[in-house]
Amino acid sequence: MKPILLIFALILLASLGLRADGTTAADAIFKSLLAAQVAKDYDAFIADGTTELKAALTKTQFNASSDLMIPKLASGYDLTSLGELNQRGYQVYLYRLRFKNGSDDMLGTLGLKDGKVGGIYFK
Repeated sequence: MKPILLIFALILLASLGLRADGTTAADAIFKSLLAAQVAKDYDAFIADGTTELKAALTKTQFNASSDLMIPKLASGYDLTSLGELNQRGYQVYLYRLRFKNGSDDMLGTLGLKDGKVGGIYFK
């Protein structure tokens, strides 16, 4: 009985490790997008984007979004991963942003498809 439990535990730990790697990669991408927003660096923001994202997001739209986000992000924030979803061929990662300036928390979503950023949304 014990060897079966040990095997199950090893499989469970391995699967958690694989999930953590995927989440860690998504976390790094999300943080780099937030940093690009603070730096108001449009080219860095869309660098790993899908062709659809690059076509849809204008520099004017990006700048307007950055103007809203910079005061919140620049004071610092805590990022908490809330999980992931499969939606319409995208792996969607959910995050809670808690800002150190005391403003309201935000829900952030990051949509990845084939390792490319298909969308990022804040609410």
